[in-house]
Amino acid sequence: MFEFLIVSAIIIGGLFIGQAKKDVRRSLKPVEPKPHYRPTLKPAPFNEKTAREASEKPVLRGAAYVVDGDTLTIAKTQIRLFGVDAPELNHPYGKKAKWALVKLCKGQSIRTEVTDVDSHGRTVARCYLPDGRDLSAEMVKQGLAIDWAKFSRGEYRSMELPDVRKKLWLADARQKGRMQVWEQFEAKQKARGEGG
Repeated sequence: MFEFLIVSAIIIGGLFIGQAKKDVRRSLKPVEPKPHYRPTLKPAPFNEKTAREASEKPVLRGAAYVVDGDTLTIAKTQIRLFGVDAPELNHPYGKKAKWALVKLCKGQSIRTEVTDVDSHGRTVARCYLPDGRDLSAEMVKQGLAIDWAKFSRGEYRSMELPDVRKKLWLADARQKGRMQVWEQFEAKQKARGEGG
């Protein structure tokens, strides 16, 4: 009989402890981990009157493939140098401008801060060498690009070499809206190509 009481006590105690554990588990609500991100809110519709420039600019880094004197490609993104205009490849000093930019970029990791997208769909960016030099400024200082005040607000004008606008007359004509000068040059180039 004594053995019966002991076995019964053990069974009842075990049941009591088991039930107590279940009660404790039910009373404790599981704590969900806090997300490491903020839930995204649905953006408000675009309002032109209240829109403002983004404070944080996208940044690209990497080796550059030079297209011409004011255009390069980084990570499959074509980038137009901010605020300057260099001659086209088939214009006077065009190839020289390209090779000057190649020399600046060769073996370097270029850092770009995107500012805009131009009318040709190219990303416009301020581009910097690892030592902090601005590629636009470097091209202007070498006399192979001119400041485009419409976009730069004259940031690079003081760096222009004397008479550089005479040397890069086609780029200067484009900035002044004299596209007939370009058309005449292109027609002469084409005539030379067909005649020679």
